[in-house]
Amino acid sequence: MKRKSLCMILAGMMALSLTACGGNGGGDSAEASADGSTTMSIALRGGVYADVIKECLPAFEEEHNVTIDVQELSEEDLHTSVALNATSAEGAYDLVMVDGSWMAEYTEAGVLANLSDLGYELDDDIIEATTSICYVDDSVYLAPYYGNVTVLMMNKANVEEAGYTVDSVDSLEAVLDICEQAKANGKNGFLYRGDNQNNLVVDFLPILLSYGGWVVDEENQPTVNSDEFIDAMNYYVELIGTGEAQVKDDLVASIDNGTATMGVAWPGWYTPTADSAADYIAMSGKATSDAEAFASNVYGIWCLGVPENSQNKELATELLSYLMDKDVQYSTVESGGVPCRYSSLQDEEVLAKYPQYEVVCKALETGVYRPVIAEWTEFYTTLGSEMDNIINGAKTVEEGLNDAQTELEELMAR
Repeated sequence: MKRKSLCMILAGMMALSLTACGGNGGGDSAEASADGSTTMSIALRGGVYADVIKECLPAFEEEHNVTIDVQELSEEDLHTSVALNATSAEGAYDLVMVDGSWMAEYTEAGVLANLSDLGYELDDDIIEATTSICYVDDSVYLAPYYGNVTVLMMNKANVEEAGYTVDSVDSLEAVLDICEQAKANGKNGFLYRGDNQNNLVVDFLPILLSYGGWVVDEENQPTVNSDEFIDAMNYYVELIGTGEAQVKDDLVASIDNGTATMGVAWPGWYTPTADSAADYIAMSGKATSDAEAFASNVYGIWCLGVPENSQNKELATELLSYLMDKDVQYSTVESGGVPCRYSSLQDEEVLAKYPQYEVVCKALETGVYRPVIAEWTEFYTTLGSEMDNIINGAKTVEEGLNDAQTELEELMAR
C-alpha cells in the first residue's frame, strides 16, 4: 500500500506535544542520575495491564540500579504518543505496550526495534496463536504480554431465570433468547459499547465471525457487504434492541448487579469467582446450536516492544525479557494478570482459584487478530460510522454496509 496511515496520524497530531499525550518529553529515555543509577521511561496501557507490570518493576530496578518512570495512558493516547515518539531521533520511551492491530502501521513507519537482533526470541510456553502478529519475516518485533481476548460476560441469575445455565449458552440463538426474556422481565438484555467506532466494531466482530464473515478477504480487501456480514448485522440490531449502549465500567457493573444480562467483555475487566454474580465464557462461534462453529474470539492482546529510537535498547530488552519470564508472569495472576502462557493458564493451583482461566486459555488458542493492515484505524472509523447509522435507523442494513464497502474500497485503493 502506498498509503501511510501512521504518517497521516502524525501529520494531524504534530501540533501536540508528547506531554499532552501523557509522555515525558523528547529527551533521552535513559539518563544517569547523580547517584549513578539509570532512569528509563515506559509507556503502558492504563488499568490492570499497567498495574501488573508496575508490581514487577521494583525487583528489576534494584538488580539493575534503574529507576523506571511509568506513563499510564488510555488506548488512544498510547497509540498516538508512541507514534509521535517515533518521529524523534532520540526517543522518550524505552519500552512500550502495543495493541496487535497497530503492528502493520508501526512496521511501515519503523517504530519498533528488531528484538531478534537484540537477542530476544519467543519461547514454546507462549500460546503459539498469540504470536502470529509478532513477527516481520522471521524476526520478532513484539512479545504478547497480556492475553486479552473477547469473552461473553453474563449475569448468572438472569441466565438461569431464562432457563439456561452459563455453560449451556452454546450459540448466538441462545444469547438472543436469553436477552429477549430478560427484557420481557423488565431488565436490560444485551449491552454494547457505542461510545466510539473502535468499541462498536470490536464488540461486533465475534458475532460477525460466528456467521462465517470477516471485514477483509485474504488480500485485505473489504468484505463488509457480504451475505454473512448482512446476516450478522441484522442479528446484531435485533440483539442490541434488547438492551442499550453503555461504557465499559457501567456495562460491567450493570451485568454484575443484574440490571443487565449480557455483553462482550475482556478478562481484564472482571474476575469471576464461585460466589460472584457474573461469569463469562468463550463464545462458541455458532450462530445456531446446529450450525458450523467458527473461530470467533477476538484478540485484544497487549504486546511489549522496544522503540527503534530508544536510547537504551539493550537494557530495555532485558526489561522485556524479565517481564516476559514465565515465573514473573505467573506471579501477576493473583493481581489480575492474564499471561499468554500455558504454564500460567493451565496451572492446577491457578485453575483451582480462578477456573475461568481454562476458558481464557481455550479462547487464546483459537483467537483471531483484527486485520494487520496499516489502514485499520481509518477502516474501523469508517465501518463504525456506518454501523452507527444503521443502529440509529438513519440507514437500512444494506444501505449502510454498501456505503461502507464503497468508502473502504476507496480507502484501500489509495
